[in-house]
This record gives sequence, C-alpha cells and structure tokens, in this order.
Amino acid sequence: MKRIAVLGSTGSIGTSCLDVVEAHSDQVSALGMTAHSRWEQLAEQSRQFAPQFVVIADESLRNSIDRSQFQPGTEIDFGPEAVARLAAHPDVDVVVSGIVGAAGLKSSLAALEAGKTVALANKETLVVAGPLVLEAARRNNSQLIPVDSEHSAVFQALQCGKDREVRRVILTASGGPFRTRSAEDLANVTPAMALDHPTWDMGPKITIDSATMMNKALEIIEARWLFDLDADKIDVVVHPQSIVHSMVEFVDGSVMAQLSPPDMRLPIQYALTYPERIDGISPQLDLTTAFNLEFFPPDYDRFPALKLGFEVAQRGGTCGAVLNAANEVAVARFLDGDLTFQEIPQVCREILSAHHFSPTPTLDELTRLDRWAREETKRWKSCSSV
Repeated sequence: MKRIAVLGSTGSIGTSCLDVVEAHSDQVSALGMTAHSRWEQLAEQSRQFAPQFVVIADESLRNSIDRSQFQPGTEIDFGPEAVARLAAHPDVDVVVSGIVGAAGLKSSLAALEAGKTVALANKETLVVAGPLVLEAARRNNSQLIPVDSEHSAVFQALQCGKDREVRRVILTASGGPFRTRSAEDLANVTPAMALDHPTWDMGPKITIDSATMMNKALEIIEARWLFDLDADKIDVVVHPQSIVHSMVEFVDGSVMAQLSPPDMRLPIQYALTYPERIDGISPQLDLTTAFNLEFFPPDYDRFPALKLGFEVAQRGGTCGAVLNAANEVAVARFLDGDLTFQEIPQVCREILSAHHFSPTPTLDELTRLDRWAREETKRWKSCSSV
C-alpha cells in the first residue's frame, strides 16, 4: 500500500488523483490532503477518503470553518508551513504536488529534502528553482516523476534508450483555442474566449497559459532541468488532437511517442505506481475507428511566449523565477480585465529584461526576485488603460 499526500486536492490535478486512489484503493491510500481555501470541498473529500491529515493553506480560515463537516478523527491544520510538514511526514511515501504556481515550490522542496518520491504536476517548481530542486533530490536520494502529460510521455519514451542516445525531445502543444486565429483576432480576445480550451479541462490559470502558449514555454524550461537537456535539444510541435503527448527522437532516427486520449488520470496513475503498470481508469484509444493525427510548426510571431521559454531555458539562473512570477500576475490581471491578451507575454518580456540576472542564485535570491517581479508586473501600465 502506497500512502500519498495530495497537495492541492481540490484542483483539477488533485481531483483526478483522487479518482485514481478511489479506483485502486487496494494499492494506494490518501494519508493527507491540502487545499488553499476550498474547505467545504476538502471536508467532503475527507469524508470520502478518511485521510489522517488535512491542511488548509489559507490561515485566515482557521476560525471560520465548520470542523464538524470533516471526517471524525482527521487532524486539521492551517498555513503553508503545515503543507510543507505534511509533504515531509515520515508516513508519506509519495507526494503529489498539484498546487498551482510558485506556491508549490516550498512543499515540493520539503518532500525532496525528506527523501520522498514526488509526483510533480507543479511545473513552476522546476521553472523557478530547477538546479536547487534537482540537487535536493540527488542529495536525499529522492525521486521526481513528472505528472504533466507531456513530461510523463517523455519520461516513458526515454526508457526506450540511453541518455547518450537521445537526439532531441519533442513537446507537443494543442495550440489552445486560438491556434488558427490571426494576430488581429488575438488583439480582441476576452477572458471567456481564452478559458474555452478545445481538448483539456483545467483550472483558469493553466487554461490561460495554454491559450498564450506560456504553458509550453514553462514546459520547455521544466524539460531542460528534469531531463538534463540543453535547450537546443528541445523542440515544440502543435498537435491539435492532444493524442500524442510528446516524443523522443534517438540518434538512429527512431521516434518514440506516448499516445492516449487526453485524460490526466493516466500520467497520475503511472507516477503513483511506477515502475509498475496496472489496469487504468482512463479512456483508451479506439484504433478500430479512423482518426487523424496532425502536426504543425508553432508560430513564434503570434505566440511570442514560446520564444521566452527557449531563451529562459538557455540562460537559466534567475530567469525562470522572474518569468514565472511575472506571468502569474499578468494572467490574473488579464482575467480581471486589466491587461489585454497580447500584453501577457509583452509584460513578461519587459520584466525579464529589467531584472538583475544571477547565474547561480540561492533560494533566498529567487524568493526576493519572485516578489520583485510580482510587484513590477502589478505596476506595469497597460496600453488599454492609458
């Protein structure tokens, strides 16, 4: 029985993870769960899965929740420090890091420092602090298993060969809802339009990132650290069907790909049961029915966020932390109607260009720059408001 801690259990990754736990309750149990502020949903999950611990990260809710709604006997704690303590708890075998944004970094590091296996769905952990995270994993003999569908596909395909035999990694992108829109159309994109993703059901922040293709930029940076690749060994192709989740090309010309219908429960289950494979609950490909798989080169002019991803992966250092922080604030401002769609990558580039670069930052430096980038992005003047 693997005992897991689900960080961000009320989000899209967390709820998919609990679907897997429910389906394989003879092999996986939820020892702990966390949510930021959705305590009613967390309480409902506690009644269904009877975890030993639940944590509400928003400490301001300490005196306002109804504790009677939680499973009797479940310990309730509050605050980011409590999330990190759960991630490092000695009885936890696998930590599912599903907290969105840079907020997931501290708990992921705590789990790695405690020698845990981390099923990593929080790409920002590696984007912000890739070298520090990998050093913590190496030093404590911890294991990082990717949960992002693209990185899980690469992780699986890499097992077909040796590291020295890899020519390149090819990340696939759905292209989001605006794949075929002109630059003129993109100028008029509203939040409602950007939240209408054609193939994936995700939270608002990740959905907007998919529309700008910033999610792919972050995945380029994540792949650079996770698989120890130079940026010039990473490519991106647009694949609207979201069936091929990514590919690895080897030096002999062979290309290994992982295919499945778009459903996050498959990579989550693989991360929880690795290195074993067990019967899955995700839909399977029907290869008796005709269907097409299309691939297109990305348009870097219409989606300039992709260029940022390659540049940051190449330069490293403090760039990932600044790009991620600026993007998180820019997305929030767009959803509030305070930035235009096309200004999201624009402000990210300007904040990135203005920061004081360090090639080997400490965690304190990254934390300071994260705060700086957020404040600068909040102050950035939108042309639409002038």
